[in-house]
This record gives sequence, C-alpha cells and structure tokens, in this order.
Amino acid sequence: MLLVDLREFARGPVETRAELAGDDPLFEGLGAALAGPVRVTGRLQAAGEARFYWRGSLDTIVATECRRCLRAVSVAVKAEIHALFTKDHDALEDPDSYPLAREATEIDLRPAVREELLLAVPQWGVLCRDDCRGLCPRCGRDLNAGPCGCASAVDHRWQELAAFKGKLRE
Repeated sequence: MLLVDLREFARGPVETRAELAGDDPLFEGLGAALAGPVRVTGRLQAAGEARFYWRGSLDTIVATECRRCLRAVSVAVKAEIHALFTKDHDALEDPDSYPLAREATEIDLRPAVREELLLAVPQWGVLCRDDCRGLCPRCGRDLNAGPCGCASAVDHRWQELAAFKGKLRE
C-alpha cells in the first residue's frame, strides 16, 4: 500500500507495507536489473499542517556484472527512506521533500521509493569477490580460472630503467 488516503490519518499514523515486482513500470530506466521484488515498509504520520513525514526502508536484489571479469553477480540493496510530503510549497527547498497538490486527497509514496532505490544501486559496478583478477587484456580469458598463456606485456618505456636497475645490483 504505497497510495495513502489522507482520511486515514484521523486514526493516527499509517503503517505502509508493499512488495513491488522487479518489472514494475515504476522502475523503468533505473539503469539496473532487479532480480527480485522490492520490499517496502514504513510509517507515515502527520507532521504539522499539510505535512506528512514518511520513514521507511526498502530492500531488493540487483543483478549486475563484476566490473573486472563480467561474471553475473547479485547484490543485496537496502536503503532507508526519510521523506516529507507537503502541500506547503515553500518547504520544498529540502531535497527530501515531495510536493502535494493543495487539493490532494492521497499521498503517493512511489516517487520516494524510486528515488531512494536509484541512489542505493551501486553505480560503478561491483566485484564478484575481493581478489578478482579480471580478464586478460589480450585474449579475454578469465584470469580467475588460471593463467591464460599470453606472453607478458613488455612496456618499452621502462626498458632503460630496468637496465639501470640491473647495473645497480652489480
């Protein structure tokens, strides 16, 4: 339930709980493939005149690739959500604020879920393991499976330094 009717606040804070499918249109253009549903829980409460504060959390699994060897990797993503929904448009200077139309009768929490998920997804890739050796830049073989057999690359810019190092040892 991520669409809350404002009349529900007559009974006090509203508990929110939802499970959104990974292929929900809300997540289109996210830049990450969701490997499972997005589970959202939280509590929405009135926080003054025409202001509503939502504190929640989300968790899901993102399918991505290791940035070194390109193996498939699943990453658990969790995020805390702190959002203020308000009809007072002067309060929108806060980046965690979401506008409500003055005649609004319900609060849609989904934009806050999308934004927090977008911020929580790893942007620069992940590693399949800390000691991932990656791919050979010449033949493309996965170096985690063992050496590839390619000759060591010699950087000719360092040859004079290597020769000097040999003279120092003598």
